[in-house]
Amino acid sequence: DALAIIGPNGSGKTVLFKALIGAIPYEGAIRWAPGTRIGYVPQKLDLERDLPLTAMDVLRAKTDVTGDGGQEIGRVLDLVGLPAALVTQPIGALSGGQFQRLLLAFALLGDPTVLLGDEPTAGVDEPGEETLYAMIRRVQQSTGLTLLLISHELNLVYRYATAVLCLGRRGGSCYGPPIEILTPKRLQEMY
Repeated sequence: DALAIIGPNGSGKTVLFKALIGAIPYEGAIRWAPGTRIGYVPQKLDLERDLPLTAMDVLRAKTDVTGDGGQEIGRVLDLVGLPAALVTQPIGALSGGQFQRLLLAFALLGDPTVLLGDEPTAGVDEPGEETLYAMIRRVQQSTGLTLLLISHELNLVYRYATAVLCLGRRGGSCYGPPIEILTPKRLQEMY
């Protein structure tokens, strides 16, 4: 499935993801199915793009953590459509869309079963957003991933999500298929 999380700024979407990955303290319980492996694409990466790091350096750092010795890098580059020639370039030389593909490739290392994307098209122009969402959908279908995506692009949410969770500014929420949640009346209530 693909769950889209929508809502106005300040409604807690990113905080929800940070709690789901254990990056912040929370109350209550979060239970993942046994064997769940999580990949995470942050909204932004606090990394100076002018650091003398190549895209391959970033990917190899992740494989050092996953312990696969770099065997998966070629596979994830193919999945996200990032040419091997680009990964030898400094990260600062990558376009916004290429950098987002790098972050997605990074998240796919370790063979996750669930992929969380916090506005995975942030910093990408409108045609690039459509391309990235289509690519994420292809990756999901080819790998069997469960997707949780935060987005403000309601037309893309309508097209790619199987369910929508809308968090309201005043603490309310609603959940259901896009056709039920993405109505003018419901959106006005939540926003």
